[in-house]
Amino acid sequence: MSFPEPLVETRMLGRWRIHAIQAGGQQLDGGAMFGVVPKTLWERRLAADARNRIPMGMRCLLVEHDDGLILIDSGVGNKESAKFHEIYGVENVPTHDAVVGRTALESGIAQAGFSPDDVTLVINTHLHFDHAGGNTWRNEAGEVHATCSNARYVVQRGEYAYATHANERTSASYFPHNWDAIFAADRFDLIEGEPELRPGIRVRRTPGHTPHHQSVLLTSGGETLCFLGDVVPTSHHLPLPWIMGYDVEPLVTLESKRALLGEAMANDWLLVFEHDAHVGFGRVADDGKGYRLAE
Repeated sequence: MSFPEPLVETRMLGRWRIHAIQAGGQQLDGGAMFGVVPKTLWERRLAADARNRIPMGMRCLLVEHDDGLILIDSGVGNKESAKFHEIYGVENVPTHDAVVGRTALESGIAQAGFSPDDVTLVINTHLHFDHAGGNTWRNEAGEVHATCSNARYVVQRGEYAYATHANERTSASYFPHNWDAIFAADRFDLIEGEPELRPGIRVRRTPGHTPHHQSVLLTSGGETLCFLGDVVPTSHHLPLPWIMGYDVEPLVTLESKRALLGEAMANDWLLVFEHDAHVGFGRVADDGKGYRLAE
């Protein structure tokens, strides 16, 4: 696959500058990504390769907030093996970066004018490897440390409990090396409900993909942006029944989507699609048959 571009898309939200960083690409099975939706329907939108895989992004959000730099989700990181990358079609080192081996997340943060050490808060929608893998990094000596050395990290308490008690179905997505070093340093905060983490930044519980998945709402200057996470992973997943086979509670996802997208359309929210290889930002419309990407 070709590396998803652009690496960084920058917009203003009220008084905040926000950077959508494409922290790499994946090639995932199309049937798994669209669940019960027949291939004859989803392939009209995304062509599959010979292995039935479709291109996916791993978009993170860097927010220049009044109270410090905030990162939402962190991509896959640098700790996984070449075999793992081949299985999941992971590509997260941009070829045009002058710094050899720097991950796309690190490269994107640098392109925005910062370093990981400038980040003061990392918010995880959930702890799957492609959303929390960049929380930590492995150095040349094999030691694992927090990527953002000066940041607090945040996730739902229930998500952490779910991740650390994985079963045969979920263990392939949860890797302790993505959070252990941060907990050992007492820098991971477990939250409950929908608190405001910083002025204008609060989480919204959107369970279904995992039981304690959360999206993130940013409001500034009368505008609201929603970082969706995996409740609506791509713009192609806007129709309510288009739900991933990866979701552990798909009917719960359905109701999370129904409530969230209804509010997003009613209030003209700007949406960020984390796994879309091509569409970073968009708004939702209803064509009478269901939700779609607004023109």
